[in-house]
Amino acid sequence: MPAPTLHTPRLTLRAHVMADFEALCDLFESDRAAYMGGPIPRKQAWRWLASEVGMWDLLGHGAWGIEAKDGTFLGQIGLLKPPHFPEVELGWTLLDHAEGKGYATEAALAVLNWAAEQGYATLVSYIDPANARSIALAERLGATHDPDAALPTGETPEETVVYRHRLDADGNPEAYA
Repeated sequence: MPAPTLHTPRLTLRAHVMADFEALCDLFESDRAAYMGGPIPRKQAWRWLASEVGMWDLLGHGAWGIEAKDGTFLGQIGLLKPPHFPEVELGWTLLDHAEGKGYATEAALAVLNWAAEQGYATLVSYIDPANARSIALAERLGATHDPDAALPTGETPEETVVYRHRLDADGNPEAYA
């Protein structure tokens, strides 16, 4: 199943293209990837990104590239469940030039709406407790801290907190704002 294309007023969420990988590998190799276990060597980042794209065929969900209406690549958002995740995660990352403009919120609302339409009742976001910006975004989306949720294999509460997104059956994005 290829990634469906989703549209918001300012963004297009679309299947990844090769140029996305270069920009994301550059990000993952930098200190900005600290909250994702990085910096991550290019070879490992390539495998990670390729698996997120491959999830579409294997699981029916995966990663989207986030693109501004002018075609500028901004980052990635996805519904992800590698083998060490106990639940499907709503995860995001933006390139430096895209932060602080509301793009992550706009993209996440589109994905939450799509997920509700697909029948998902709940998603989680696994977040480093020191990542205040991601915690703030999860809370803006209506997610709540779920201290009883299972953590990814090998992770501890000191490394990861779980925020739970509960989706309305009608997929109404106002429910998340």
